Amino acid sequence: MVSRIRTFFANLGPGLITGAADDDPSGVSTYSVAGASTGYSMLWLALVSTPMMSVIQGMCARISMVTGEGIAAVMRKQLPLFLAYALAGLVIVANTFNLGADIGGMADAAHLVVPIPVDALVFFFGVGLIAAQVWLPYATIAAIFKWLTLALFAYIVTAFIVRPPWPSVLSSFAIPHIRLSSAWLSTMVGVLGTTITPYLFYWQSSLMVEEEKEAGNTTLAARRGTDAESVKIMHADVNTGMIYSNLVAFFIIVTTAATLGAHGMNNIETAQQAALALRPLAGPFAELLFALGMVGTGILAVPVLATSSAYVAAQTFRFREGLSEPLHRAPRFYGIIVVGILIGIGMNLLKINAIKALFWSAILNGIAAVPLIAVIVWLASNSSIMGKWASSPVARAWGWATFALMAAATAGMFYFMARGG
Repeated sequence: MVSRIRTFFANLGPGLITGAADDDPSGVSTYSVAGASTGYSMLWLALVSTPMMSVIQGMCARISMVTGEGIAAVMRKQLPLFLAYALAGLVIVANTFNLGADIGGMADAAHLVVPIPVDALVFFFGVGLIAAQVWLPYATIAAIFKWLTLALFAYIVTAFIVRPPWPSVLSSFAIPHIRLSSAWLSTMVGVLGTTITPYLFYWQSSLMVEEEKEAGNTTLAARRGTDAESVKIMHADVNTGMIYSNLVAFFIIVTTAATLGAHGMNNIETAQQAALALRPLAGPFAELLFALGMVGTGILAVPVLATSSAYVAAQTFRFREGLSEPLHRAPRFYGIIVVGILIGIGMNLLKINAIKALFWSAILNGIAAVPLIAVIVWLASNSSIMGKWASSPVARAWGWATFALMAAATAGMFYFMARGG
């Protein structure tokens, strides 16, 4: 039993990292806004989004395992070029806005405990992450900083300390609640967008290719194809990461609903307000705990976002890619990482409210995810591409259900916005 558990944890990798990166500052802020403004009414999304995330991320990983390429490269080959370019541009724009909002969220949170101007912190985090991305392997960064995401478990502890009405919590978790208003639906799109988010599709896919390269399969021919054991290990990794991601999301919503929402603080405008949710656990150290969580997840997520954009561009426009490549061999790949973070720094000089920027970046991701999910489900179900590893009818059903839910939520949001409701 011990050896099986040890083997299980040893096999965790891209899926677990992807799940941890999903709870980035944008995710923490969006779930906090959801709990504060809508109470427990969106908890049921965690129940349905867990299998949806697992299926979509599993499809992305399996496509790359079978083809030996990232999904952007597969899209370039299988779709009309104008559509491949449009999808790539949509994802890069969403990623850039997201990472800019994440850097701002990190700086805003750090300012709670460090008497340094927010703009200076923006430059510190942005330039520091550029240096780390260019001169350090991402595996080193993740190994050092991903443990900071454990600070998010403070929300789990706090949820039990504040004693929310558990019958209402469990009822909202098990029974879907939908309110037909633009505010509620836009929050729903934000929650779905920060959970089932486009950059994770490309990151998961590209990490599978990176792992193959690390194993010595440097040519496309050597990477093509997979086996049942590898697919089984991949699904265990992906499922673990997605369960972890949604467990944290569930308790952030519960905690903020039971603290901020229950006391009438329905409109979160500042990092200080978001940090108040942790006061029952941390007291005067709430700001420190909140800052550690936001900075830790940002350090993990911003490189993922920037690198995801670089993978998309490299695979779409066919130039050398990979974090295993030195700077002089992949200058355009690293150039996109640097430019993306610099744009993110520049966004923050416009003095955009960090919490609102993080929330609206999640909505943008929710909109961008809709066409991408449709393409991913189609690719993963295409037997001419996937052979015997084409998605099962059950996986296809979950994939199209994910597309339908996100498309309906987005359409409803725009409809009620147009009506002013």
